[in-house]
Amino acid sequence: MPALPLIALLGAATVLSLYMGRLVKKINLPSLVGYMILGVVLGSSVLGVISNENIHSLGFLTDVALGFVAFTIGSELNIKGLKKLGKGIIYIIIAESFAAFFVVTAGVWLVTKNMPMALIFGSLAPASAPAGTVAVIQEYGAKGTLTRALYAVVGFDDGLAIVIFGFASAAARNMLDPANSMSVLQGILHPAGEIFLSLAVGGVLGYLYTILSRRLKPLTDIPSLTFGFVAICIGISQWLHLSLILTSMMLGFVLTNTTPSTMVKAMVGQLKTWMPFLFIPFFFLAGAHLELSVLPSLGLLGAVYVLSRTTGLMGGAWLGARAGKSEAKIRKYLGFGILSQAGVAIGLSMLVLNEFNALGTPEAAAIAAKVITTITATCIIFEIVGPIGAKYALTRAGEIGRAK
Repeated sequence: MPALPLIALLGAATVLSLYMGRLVKKINLPSLVGYMILGVVLGSSVLGVISNENIHSLGFLTDVALGFVAFTIGSELNIKGLKKLGKGIIYIIIAESFAAFFVVTAGVWLVTKNMPMALIFGSLAPASAPAGTVAVIQEYGAKGTLTRALYAVVGFDDGLAIVIFGFASAAARNMLDPANSMSVLQGILHPAGEIFLSLAVGGVLGYLYTILSRRLKPLTDIPSLTFGFVAICIGISQWLHLSLILTSMMLGFVLTNTTPSTMVKAMVGQLKTWMPFLFIPFFFLAGAHLELSVLPSLGLLGAVYVLSRTTGLMGGAWLGARAGKSEAKIRKYLGFGILSQAGVAIGLSMLVLNEFNALGTPEAAAIAAKVITTITATCIIFEIVGPIGAKYALTRAGEIGRAK
C-alpha cells in the first residue's frame, strides 16, 4: 500500500492537535503545549509517523508562521505606546541579554574550565523564541503594559543576541586558533550589518505595504496583501541570509507607526482570527522535530546551562526594569515570559558546528559537538517551560482576557 500523502498527514495532525490543545487547556496549560506533545509522540522520537523528511518538506510552514509572528510583534510596537513604557524597556533588553551572556559564560566556565566553550554557550543564551510568547498572548487575549513590554523584548532581543554571538564566536575562534583571520571587530561588524540590512529591507517593504494597504478596498482584501508582503520578507531574508524575524517585524512596525490606529486594529484584527491555524502546525512540527534521545546527554553541563540561562534572563530583566523604573508588575513578572528558546539558538549552534569544524582541531570539533547536542536538548525544556512561564506572568499581572 502506498504511503499516505503528506497533505493528509498534515490534515490529520492539525485535527488531532486541535483536540490535544483543548485537552491540555483543561489542566490550565497553553494549547501549544498540547500541539508540541502530539508532535513529539508522532515524530521520530516515539511513533515515527512524521518522518524527518516530512518535517523538512513542511519547513516552509514554520517560516510562514514565524514571519506572521514577527509581523504581529512589529504591529504592536507603536512608538507612542513604547514611550509610555519609558526607558525601562531599553534597559530590560540590554540587561537581560548581557546578564544571560555573563551568567551562562561564568557557569559553564566553572564546570568545564574551557573559556572558548563558555563564551559560545554564553552567547547563545540571550536568543529567544518569540512564537511561544505571542501564541500565549493571543490565545488568552492578554492586553496591558506587561503584554506590550513582552512584545518589545522578544522582538528586539534577538538582534542584540546576534551581535553578542558575533563578538563571542570571533573571540572563541581566536583562542582556539590564533592564526584565525577573523578579528573580534569583524565578528561584531558582520552581524551588525546583517541586522541593519534586515531592518532596512523590512522598512522599505513596510513603506510600500502601508501605501498599498491604505488604498486597498475593501478591508477584507488586506489579509491577502499582508500574506504577500510577509512571504516577500521571508523569501528575501532567505535569499540574502538576513534575519527573517527582524525583517518581518519591521514590516509591521512601519505599518503601526504610519497608519491610523483604528485602521491598524482592523487590519491586524483580521489576522488574529486565523493566526491560530498557523500556530497549530508550527508547534506540532516543533514537537516532531525534537529528539528526546538527546535528553540523557544533558548531564551537568546541560543542567548548568538551563539554570544559569534562567537566572540570567530573569535576574537581568528585573535589574533592567528596576534601573529603568518600570512599573512593579513588569519588574516582577516579565522575566517569566522570555524563557522560550528554539530556532535562533539552534541556527546559531549549527553555525558554530560548521565554523568550528572548519578550524580542523580536535578541541574545536569537541566544542561544536557539545554545543549542538546541549542546545538541542535544552530547547526541548525551554519550549515547554517558556509558554507556561508566559501564561503565569500574564495571569499574575492581571492582563489575561483584557483584549477579548
